[in-house]
Amino acid sequence: MAQTEWEWPMRDSHENHSERAALLRAIPYEMTSPVEGETISSRDGKALSLNISSGGMLVLMDQAPDVEQVLKVYVPTPITIAETPTLAEVRWTRKLPFGKPNGNGAYFVGLKFMF
Repeated sequence: MAQTEWEWPMRDSHENHSERAALLRAIPYEMTSPVEGETISSRDGKALSLNISSGGMLVLMDQAPDVEQVLKVYVPTPITIAETPTLAEVRWTRKLPFGKPNGNGAYFVGLKFMF
């Protein structure tokens, strides 16, 4: 049976995800290093954050950065006018099974904060 793009593999995880908090905000980002082959359509943009923890965040993006790509994300702080730039590494991406027929669409992107 062929796997569809919506059927993602389930893996046992030993990570504790209970500390995640919902955070629905537009998050500006910048690519911090060149991507080989330059398959990404832009070097900066906005992502929609879905949740956050002390170790990383889950965002929704309109492009799929390469795994291990480093992004500078501007994480919001409790003071609405301040944003804290943070380096984050792309750990995984998953394409949502709907979008434009030309391959464009939306992607879940798992980011790990770099300390």
